[in-house]
Amino acid sequence: MRKINSLFAVALAVSVLQACSGTKTGSTTDTTVKTDSAKTTTVKADSSATMTDTTFAAKAAVGGMAEVALGKMAAAKGTDSKVKDFGKMMVMDHSKANNELMAIAKAKNIVLPAALDAEHQAKSDSLSKLSGKDFDKAYVKAMVEDHQKTLDLMKGEAANGKDTELKGFAAKTAPVVQTHLTAITKIQDSMK
Repeated sequence: MRKINSLFAVALAVSVLQACSGTKTGSTTDTTVKTDSAKTTTVKADSSATMTDTTFAAKAAVGGMAEVALGKMAAAKGTDSKVKDFGKMMVMDHSKANNELMAIAKAKNIVLPAALDAEHQAKSDSLSKLSGKDFDKAYVKAMVEDHQKTLDLMKGEAANGKDTELKGFAAKTAPVVQTHLTAITKIQDSMK
């Protein structure tokens, strides 16, 4: 079972990389994964504009983990009370969403990433080197950008997803993300 999960994770990673490659040719690519000496599984990796449900789940999981990690950082390092409070809200709201997504993924045998991707890790590393108002401004800017991307991700899955539970999760989560985006945009405007 562990071997199958590991191979599924590799197949998922290939799918995510192909989906995120930036080429929107509308074609599909087959990836063959050996699960044992008797079985071969072919995973369709769709590189068209519509992402797969498993790609959505992986992106949402990484984004959620990043929001929690950066929220903890903001609560600890922020100098503006609004930044600190927003960071605490990120930890609370995104932890709840992450737990819900993990439960859905577990029921569907979808292996989610356990760590941040390179983009989110670089953002975390960059923010960790800042302090004071520089940290506050950079964190707020990152949150505006991240929440715009996350809102698009949730709306896309809610509209185009195939899995009813993941579609429902995205539809339920999108208004929360919109609330976060509105709040962080107001904070950003107040810092100008």
